[in-house]
Amino acid sequence: MTAAPGLDAALDTVAVTAAQAGRRKPSRLGRRKLTFDYVSFLLVFLGLPLAIFLIFVISPFIQAVYYSMTNWTGFSPTMDFIGVQNFVRLFQDSTFLQAMGNNALLAIVVPLITIVIALVFASMITVGGPSHGQVRGLKGSSFYRVVSFFPYVIPAIVIAILWNMIYTPSGLLNGILGIFGIDTNDFAWLGDGRTAMGATIFVIVWSMVGFYMVLFVAAIKGIPAETLEAARIDGAGRFRTVTSILLPQIRDNVQTAYIYLGILALDAFVYMAGLNATGGPGNSTLVMSQYLFRTAFEKGQFGLASAMGVVLAVLTLVFAAVVIGVFRLVGGKDEGGRA
Repeated sequence: MTAAPGLDAALDTVAVTAAQAGRRKPSRLGRRKLTFDYVSFLLVFLGLPLAIFLIFVISPFIQAVYYSMTNWTGFSPTMDFIGVQNFVRLFQDSTFLQAMGNNALLAIVVPLITIVIALVFASMITVGGPSHGQVRGLKGSSFYRVVSFFPYVIPAIVIAILWNMIYTPSGLLNGILGIFGIDTNDFAWLGDGRTAMGATIFVIVWSMVGFYMVLFVAAIKGIPAETLEAARIDGAGRFRTVTSILLPQIRDNVQTAYIYLGILALDAFVYMAGLNATGGPGNSTLVMSQYLFRTAFEKGQFGLASAMGVVLAVLTLVFAAVVIGVFRLVGGKDEGGRA
């Protein structure tokens, strides 16, 4: 039984194509000619930023690590290498450990309170309006947005000085409380160890809420309106919409905000210097950056101060890594890492 002529022709064509494919040279994928445009692109957009990063970020950090292992006074041309003695001394210093504890408290409390309040305001402005019709925020939400953002445009040192005067025994806060019949007996809010840190945290949160509210509003505006309308049709209330729709959609924005606020809290030098330059009663508001400044410029111990800076930098990196890890555990892997 013979094969059909058409089938023989098709088989011959397949055989010829396979033979040609076998003789064909492998394609050079991924290779690119070194043209002037390609080289200039690499130099301008890769080489130059990398050089700037190495010179102005990596190099100073390496110098700080070296200085932290010396007894440099900051004003002498000579210094002796003493190894890790400065770090051992730091972790035996009760004042530094207390300052580290204050920073840890700020890094936990300030981002948490700020983000919660900012999310509440952002939700009210975007989805907190009528429960019928188009999804929109409260009436006059634009006005609330401007008013809430206003504290962020004021320099931090100005905010700290203003609230320092408000918190004084004869300041505005005690005066307002007196109007409502609350006699504070000229209480010093920043001069009492029980209230100094709480008053400081309030100032930092007050100055930051507006910015992160605007950040979250922009993120929520990026969620398709159909998603929110579908949730409303399914009977989801405002609270359920925020927790089940908005938060998962803006998780990356919340993570970024938490990291930035944590870095701010781990520094907090400007706020602390303006509110209570001495570190508060019993060092209740002293932070590592304040103690670093005092050690370097008042005591002339730049080697020890550099060790504090290295510890602060490492803690900042650890904090960012922990936040990213926690968000991954809670919210799952990023889209690119899903199977």
